Amino acid sequence: MIPLKNTSIILFDGVCNLCNASVQFVIKHDKKKRLLFASLQSDAATKILLQLNQKSFKNFDSIVLIENEVVYFKSDAALRIAKNLNGLIKLCYIFIIIPKPLRDGIYNYIAKNRYKWYGKKESCRLPSPAEADRFL
Repeated sequence: MIPLKNTSIILFDGVCNLCNASVQFVIKHDKKKRLLFASLQSDAATKILLQLNQKSFKNFDSIVLIENEVVYFKSDAALRIAKNLNGLIKLCYIFIIIPKPLRDGIYNYIAKNRYKWYGKKESCRLPSPAEADRFL
């Protein structure tokens, strides 16, 4: 069982170039190392989602944030991640005031086209030795 209380975990599409670049950005701007990572394709992600009784995987197409056992999807996840980072990027959280259907519409458009625009890898990336403690 993976401990989820007092933990923030980002589940991301491990073969997506945009998602991998986003993870690198988050690692660089999470100076307190509060966020952990697992690719959606990993056994760790499957175990976490089962622990949280997330039986339907339809929402798990690009990014999921689990904060203290609460699951956030799409724009909610992206904005909450930004809120936890250092620097001006945390100001992006102000976009939470935009109605969720509009935010998620923009998110869905980007997510639907991410492979076409940014490409994808044949397999999930492996963390560097310096990042290994951040990946589940």
